[in-house]
Amino acid sequence: MKKCILYFSAIFFTVSSYAQPVTQSLSKPETRNPYPATRNPYPATRNPLPSTSQIKWLANPFYLFLHFGPNTFTGKEWGDGKERTEVFNPTELDCEQWCKVAKSAGAKGLIITAKHHDGFCLWPSKLSTHTVREAGFKRDILAELSAACKKYGLLFGVYLSPWDRNHPDYGTEKYNDIYVGMMKEIFQNYGPIWELWWDGANGEGPNGKKQVYDWKRFESFVRTNSPQTVVFSDIGPDIRWVGNEQGFASETNWALLDTAGFKRGEGAPPTDTLQTGNYRGKQFIPAEVDVSIRKGWFFRETEDETVKSADQIMDIYLKSVGRNANLLLNVPPTTRGKIHEKDSAALLNFATKREALLSKNILQKAIRNITEPDKNNPTKKYSWYYILKEPATMRGLYLKEDLLYGQKIASLQITVSNKGEAVFRKTITTVGNNRIIVFPEPVEASEVAIVVLDSKGLPVIKEIRGF
Repeated sequence: MKKCILYFSAIFFTVSSYAQPVTQSLSKPETRNPYPATRNPYPATRNPLPSTSQIKWLANPFYLFLHFGPNTFTGKEWGDGKERTEVFNPTELDCEQWCKVAKSAGAKGLIITAKHHDGFCLWPSKLSTHTVREAGFKRDILAELSAACKKYGLLFGVYLSPWDRNHPDYGTEKYNDIYVGMMKEIFQNYGPIWELWWDGANGEGPNGKKQVYDWKRFESFVRTNSPQTVVFSDIGPDIRWVGNEQGFASETNWALLDTAGFKRGEGAPPTDTLQTGNYRGKQFIPAEVDVSIRKGWFFRETEDETVKSADQIMDIYLKSVGRNANLLLNVPPTTRGKIHEKDSAALLNFATKREALLSKNILQKAIRNITEPDKNNPTKKYSWYYILKEPATMRGLYLKEDLLYGQKIASLQITVSNKGEAVFRKTITTVGNNRIIVFPEPVEASEVAIVVLDSKGLPVIKEIRGF
């Protein structure tokens, strides 16, 4: 017991000689720089920094994907554009039900396949004859979903496939005008659009030709006509694909990417680069993880037994959001036009498990001490020490960098101790927007030490929580 008391005192004395003890709630993110005012969090050569729209995107790390269209009724994953429009007929369409399920699950928004590769438009586009207008079902789904998202306080995004296996002008320069015109219809009639999803697929159209997409023009149009919209693709410009559809990001995950020499679709960066990003990446392009709650992307009744469990979704969340990525979870509406009860039940159970694991903050009332290099000890590490008033059971830690200053931490060591004896120790690489470390087993903890071993300039940690 005496040994433990001496160890505890030694930690407290050492830490407090460099920083004043701070007792502070971390239940809400800090809004100030946790370092003295004389310290400049910007290094001489800045890391790439996020835009205002990217900061908003990072603040909403979990949302739902809605694959919905003729494929829902034909059983295909990629329609050929030859399906009869009349096949699309969701008899009980309820966009508000989609929003209620999303809200209950803790999702912050919805992204719908406004046009998939088959070319079918979920709005009555004036630029196509393969739309809801020509179907037996004549309701404007984008209008209804946009209104429902506004009603329930959810962000609204669209997937708009450049590939169009139905449009007669696909494969000609005129189609680039068509695609820009479709974006204009969506921005003007259904905005604000939070995220625009560009699939890199590029196959043949009905005339047997492939399209040469005018990506530069597409990007310029978005920036001019909907500047708040973040754009997803293999190479951004705002969000990158994580390189897999299994639901995980790499444990090392930089929100930085070099895009020079790469293209969307064929010619995209290698999978390992998409998963990890680039340490010295020149553009701030964070990763998004897309995965389906079912085996396929579109609804099939035969796949009802493949719906992922709450535990499986939780594992995906920890390996995506918990590794500095956003999670886009596909929950496809049924042929009735509603989210299936099995899908919604799994989502609600997941929300309960997530809340139970992550809502508490054991470090909220702990004494916190910060150390950093100084003129007397320039090699000292940036460190955060927490001393609990009494031991508590911990299951893990949550860390968050302030990405307003760029992503900086490259290596960090966590040590959790109980009365002087280490009970958990782990060295990780990147932190970024969210880093969640779940211990193999719960531990009794009275001290927590977090030491930055390597960073690109002054690290700015915005939030630390123990759960």
